[in-house]
Amino acid sequence: MELTVEDRAVLAGDRGEGAALAMRIVAALGTALGAERLLDVEGAHIDGCLYHGQAGLDLATRLVEGGASVGVPTTLNVSSLDLLHPGLVRLDDETAAQARALMDAYVTLGCRPTWTCAPYQLPERPALGAHVAWAESNAIVFANSVLGARTDRYGDFVDIAAAITGRAPASGLHLDRHRGASLVFRLAGVPEPLLRTTAGGAALGHLVGRRSGTQVPAIVGLPADTDEDVLKALGATAASSGSVALFHAVGRTPEAPTLEAVLAPGAGEATIGPDDLRAARDELTSASADTELGAVSLGTPHASLDELRRLAGLLTDRVRIPVYVNTGRATWEEARRRGLAPTIEDAGVTVVTDTCTYVTPILHGVEGAVMTDSGKWAWYAPGNLGVDVVFGTLEDCVRSALSGVVDRDEELWG
Repeated sequence: MELTVEDRAVLAGDRGEGAALAMRIVAALGTALGAERLLDVEGAHIDGCLYHGQAGLDLATRLVEGGASVGVPTTLNVSSLDLLHPGLVRLDDETAAQARALMDAYVTLGCRPTWTCAPYQLPERPALGAHVAWAESNAIVFANSVLGARTDRYGDFVDIAAAITGRAPASGLHLDRHRGASLVFRLAGVPEPLLRTTAGGAALGHLVGRRSGTQVPAIVGLPADTDEDVLKALGATAASSGSVALFHAVGRTPEAPTLEAVLAPGAGEATIGPDDLRAARDELTSASADTELGAVSLGTPHASLDELRRLAGLLTDRVRIPVYVNTGRATWEEARRRGLAPTIEDAGVTVVTDTCTYVTPILHGVEGAVMTDSGKWAWYAPGNLGVDVVFGTLEDCVRSALSGVVDRDEELWG
């Protein structure tokens, strides 16, 4: 792989040992991927700030001690703690201290303490065609698909290495030749009201992810004004049930004004109808039909301001069971400024920032299944938390929380 004079200078230690280590990581990845060169990235989003064990803290500490700092604007994914609501995460003292040390190390490296899995909800977003190095699967697929930016599927600890060097391998989804759709899904007879819900988007994403694997899919038949929350749910679930890092919604996402604009040679086709989406909903439900409802968890990926607004509008009384909503601290602050917070909090909803209920121990003493409108939460929570899940729309979740029993709108699903 060809390196520039500047790349070699960083490797040689001109920016310190921390930056040299980061460049070694990026260069090794580029070689492994068969890249011919590295390219500049305009920004990065870091997943490595979520504490998974000593190795992650060791690397961050070594980078700090080596004098490293990020060379491009860099945001931070969810952490293992909710700093705005101390005590909400139930970690032992030693693990909590390690998790906090990891968070502090990444801030010392110059990263912004955004603590959100949805950096695309922040005011500064990468433009169409901009190269970035984003980690966190839902952020990756949103950047590539909805924003039309370009990032490969980065993770721990390549993300921080790219942020420090400002460089990434010229490979994968950074390149035009890998962004074509090799599989086309045509929607047939799916009720439009369902497609306008995040649950409908998540059910579609579940199917697309299971059938696509690592391929780039194109979807024909979504409304041209499908909102970002639906696209977020679609991409996040497709990245969970499969490894989708880019999808094209024909007539909606920026690279796909027409199917022909994104179609790769020899692409396969499949049809998705209402029965398929209902089956996907049922696959995302691990609880039995007569299950007792113990809690509700919303906002995975982090709830947007519009989702918080919709939640507040549905809360006509205090909830009868524990309800959690995960959101970014910047979004929650904006919700406060707009007067949404009192309605949500006074209804008894627990607000979670900086982290998420499926990756950290927050739910406590739940007896019964947990209901969610998130395909990603439904996919991971049974394995991560050992809970049964009921999947439904936001409206279903709130109605159920107000009544204390599962209440789903079956007619919506056709």
